Amino acid sequence: MDTFEKNRIEKINKLKDKGVEPYGASYNQATPLNEVIDGYSEEEKGKKVRCTGRIVTMRPHGKAAFLHIKDWTGKLQVYIKLDKVGEEKYDIFRLLDLGDIIGVEGEVFKTRTGEITVFADDFTVLSKALLPPPEKWHGLKDVEIRYRQRYLDLSSNDKVMELFLKRSNIIKSIRSFLDDRNFVEVETPMMQPIPGGAVAKPFITHHNVLDMDLYLRIAPELYLKRLLVGGMERVYEINRNFRNEGISTRHNPEFTMMELYQAYSDYDGMMELTESLITALVRELYNEYEIPYGDRKLDMSPPWQRSTFSELLVKHASVDLNDENGLREKGKSLGLNVEGVHKDIIAEDIFKQLVEKELWNPTFVLDYPVTLCPLTKSCDNDPDLAQRFELYIATMEIANSYTELNEPIEQSKRFHNQTVDIDEEGKIDEDFLKALKYGMPPAGGLGIGIDRLIMILTNSLSIRDVILFPLLRQQC
Repeated sequence: MDTFEKNRIEKINKLKDKGVEPYGASYNQATPLNEVIDGYSEEEKGKKVRCTGRIVTMRPHGKAAFLHIKDWTGKLQVYIKLDKVGEEKYDIFRLLDLGDIIGVEGEVFKTRTGEITVFADDFTVLSKALLPPPEKWHGLKDVEIRYRQRYLDLSSNDKVMELFLKRSNIIKSIRSFLDDRNFVEVETPMMQPIPGGAVAKPFITHHNVLDMDLYLRIAPELYLKRLLVGGMERVYEINRNFRNEGISTRHNPEFTMMELYQAYSDYDGMMELTESLITALVRELYNEYEIPYGDRKLDMSPPWQRSTFSELLVKHASVDLNDENGLREKGKSLGLNVEGVHKDIIAEDIFKQLVEKELWNPTFVLDYPVTLCPLTKSCDNDPDLAQRFELYIATMEIANSYTELNEPIEQSKRFHNQTVDIDEEGKIDEDFLKALKYGMPPAGGLGIGIDRLIMILTNSLSIRDVILFPLLRQQC
């Protein structure tokens, strides 16, 4: 226990000796601090208010003191005077510290310097902090501490609080947009007996009563499609997915996706929906289409670029998708493993190395090799290509969309081929295949990475900056 904590525990004991509960009860009918400030007018000078907040500054002046309290809406000055609150109450005030949470009642006035202030009639101790705030509220700078102790980050960095409130509002706007298009929000299982809907390494857990292994979902796709079979024609889920893979500035093993399915649509319809949704969010946040990202600008003006996977390989990697020898030679020159690897997987790896870094402004990448898309309909003019797009912004994949494969025999064939090539455990969701046999309408499907989208919309360069509690290595 350090000196600060010992000193504050002594103050807690003194408060209790005075009959004060250092961790008070509820404090109802308090006005948010920004409303106190915004609602002030000379006509209502002397208006009584109740408000709550954490003490972030204290300036005692003998028998009076100025302090600032802070809530999640803003910061407000409070004036406490011995003659006003009485000697007994002022003695209690002397036992307060930075970081303590209090409730205040009093009249609102404006100081000679023009600052809106509450002249306290009374105050209530609501929570006594045992540890001092970081750097006297000048902002927590250490990135490692910020991520590990997000509660300090939020309380000391106004921009961080603003970012996460903005994240919440962005998700509200996404829901509103989809609700206006008659989509229904649903929930699907987070623990699944067979991991499906994407190719990724799952986290495994065990149910004791049923004595069975379960997997944290890597995607909700196969369950959402079951709902299409059941007659729910427009569904979406803002969901948590889990992939037991790498951690980087763009990857967190637990992440948020918005996934939707629309019956009787296709990937062209999903392109229109994606572009309309994201440009609406951009306009709502910035009131224009040019937005900052890092040290550059993004031009989000519609219509967005549309290019095929094959075209971009030729343009940025100088290799043709149908030239297997050329793909293998290019792969070798990049240090890729090409022995026994399907040419389309080599093409995908080349794309990741050479093409993705060139995709700055919003770009829809269309028509991937069908071998990479086991859940997707083939293109009408080329059965070797799939009706799929990925949206890239600022070199990051933001969205993935298919014209959904709804033919049960072909889907079964694709699953088995994929299993031979990729899935070591050889598990296939036979119930999903059974569902398809009852008839799934043609549909478009779309997944948007919410965390990455919010990175773009808030000019955040690391995914850890937009996730409240990112996964970190345990401290020794």
